[in-house]
Amino acid sequence: MSAKSTAKFDPECRLCPRLTGFLGQVASKHPDYHARPVAAFGDEAAPLLIVGLAPGMHGANATGRPFTGDYAGILLYRTLFEFGFSNQPESLSRHDDLRLKGCRITNAVKCLPPQNKPILDEVRQCNAYLQAELAELPRPAVVMALGKLAHDAILRASGVRLSAYTFSHAGRHVLPDGLNLIDSYHCSRYNTQTRRLTPEMFAEVFRVARQLLDSAGA
Repeated sequence: MSAKSTAKFDPECRLCPRLTGFLGQVASKHPDYHARPVAAFGDEAAPLLIVGLAPGMHGANATGRPFTGDYAGILLYRTLFEFGFSNQPESLSRHDDLRLKGCRITNAVKCLPPQNKPILDEVRQCNAYLQAELAELPRPAVVMALGKLAHDAILRASGVRLSAYTFSHAGRHVLPDGLNLIDSYHCSRYNTQTRRLTPEMFAEVFRVARQLLDSAGA
């Protein structure tokens, strides 16, 4: 396996010129924002890894913690609390007292992309970091993909053809390396306000994840 394929997260990564330039513009406009690659949050040995798309402009890009400070994090952290994966239902700041329990949150792309839309080269460039995160998971483990882009990124990081496993909300797949992959629509403002994703639908995905972990004694 190449050095790149096992790359550890680099908080100073500047490998994507478009993202680097955009973050520079954001930092100039918002000097108090994190405006750098955003690290994963939670226990490195956690058996549940949640994979989102990318940091949001006024969320993780501002706070430095995944899903903290933006609308998408409201439903995510509330649901994590309901299923015992955190000690409180809100994530207000990376300096608050929130602690995850048996769970870790990351993004397929670690830097804020323009219009929240990374291009394929950026997803591929960042995929080495996700591959390293998947490799570090204990077995058995559950990986939850929030959205199709995250689903595809997980498959790439696992060395699996994208056509081998179709994304669908609440879909469950067992990957060749033994990881359990569960899909969910992303908990974005658009999806929740249009009712494409309801709290009940999101809870069902976490219920399946919890059952898998409990049955494995994880």
